[in-house]
Amino acid sequence: MKLSDFDFDLPEHLIATRPAVPRSSARMLVAEGDAITDARVSDLPDWLRPGDRLVLNDTRVIPARLSGRRWREGAQGRTAAQVEVTLLEPRADGGWAALVKPLRKLRVGEIIEFDADLSATLVDVAEGQGVLSFNLAGDDFDAALAQAGAMPLPPYIAARRPADARDKTDYQTVFARHPGAVAAPTASLHFDAPLLAALRARGVDFTHVTLHVGAGTFLPVKVEDVTHHRMHAERGRVSAQAAAEIAATQQAGGRIIPVGTTALRLIETAARGGRIAPWEGETDIFIYPGFEFAVADALMTNFHLPRSTLMMLVSALMGRERIAAIYAHAIAREYRFFSYGDASLLIPRARKAI
Repeated sequence: MKLSDFDFDLPEHLIATRPAVPRSSARMLVAEGDAITDARVSDLPDWLRPGDRLVLNDTRVIPARLSGRRWREGAQGRTAAQVEVTLLEPRADGGWAALVKPLRKLRVGEIIEFDADLSATLVDVAEGQGVLSFNLAGDDFDAALAQAGAMPLPPYIAARRPADARDKTDYQTVFARHPGAVAAPTASLHFDAPLLAALRARGVDFTHVTLHVGAGTFLPVKVEDVTHHRMHAERGRVSAQAAAEIAATQQAGGRIIPVGTTALRLIETAARGGRIAPWEGETDIFIYPGFEFAVADALMTNFHLPRSTLMMLVSALMGRERIAAIYAHAIAREYRFFSYGDASLLIPRARKAI
């Protein structure tokens, strides 16, 4: 299985830099059996049935991108230099792993000032990342970060425009609860209050799980033999209540439909024993063709980067040839791609029929 098997040509103008307004007005490609239907996210209740269960990732994106300055005394007096920081994940010792630019010009022990309230000391450098110790903790840190930080837009958006005030709302799901992600579970960005109400009226159930999406989700695959790729680890939790809800739906004959690849990866991690069970920890599960799904019957997701692990995941669910046809249709019909783009509802041939 080669990396090139998951490649395709994507016209640059199809990369979305802003979401649809309202959220549920985005387009939705429905692939069921051999058919492909062009619909809207607002049509989702029409494609589901009473007793289906949507699994939603309720992680909350933190404003992880910070711009600061470090000061030095020298022959020219006190001078400042710009430092850009993207927080990656908290550490057990209270520090934060972070991407720091320019890391090679910083010294361990130097202080980076972000604003009057927030600063951090570089305490270590490891594997191309910095480890930062902030001057605040707990609620004080959260409040200062909300003031000083910007939303960590994906690289393909950040290269086209900076994050702004709109992104603090746009790049957050309406059911976000638990802070910790540095990337959004983007399929969930399509949900708004009217859509959630319509789904409840249809008899669709909801289960919330938490996977804190890391910046590693955007890392490229660098090996040609994809089976040699190693996934980044992400922190997650499937509560006892969530596991019980999913198991009850399975027993009743309903379908389990994760919204987004993050929710799918998490519930499949929690079901590696063959059945869904409560689970908490770090997962580096890698889903590619040949994977045996234990929980997911279908998937709602956005359109993904060529040669990415997410293309491998949807190919595992639908089959490589089927995904190639779906993506060719999406490009021909000019669906909008990636985090702020349109959605797809993928219902495999071999899973439960509607």
